[in-house]
Amino acid sequence: MPVSMTDAEFDEAVNDALDSLPDELMSRLDNVVVLVEDEHPTEDLLGLYEGVALTERFEYSGHLPDVIHIYRLPILDLAEDEDDARREIAVTVAHEIGHHFGIDDQRLHELGFG
Repeated sequence: MPVSMTDAEFDEAVNDALDSLPDELMSRLDNVVVLVEDEHPTEDLLGLYEGVALTERFEYSGHLPDVIHIYRLPILDLAEDEDDARREIAVTVAHEIGHHFGIDDQRLHELGFG
């Protein structure tokens, strides 16, 4: 049975996850928007980074913001309770921000952000 969190509670958990990241890391985010959505339209994902990683930004001017999608329903379906959901939200947020910094899935898994 999925964990029950209101949209506002889930949004707050995403904000808490962002606030928990080191200031040095957050100050280096560049042109990024974080969106909470119910689910990816075609894939079973917890989150998705769409954009140009900082390591790939050459002649970058004029680009729209990168987007980090956090998918509420799959996270709540996966979690055992609200604390577990908050942990999964934090891991997912950190994972997608890692992609912004050019870190691939394999390395993120090695670092515990799988």
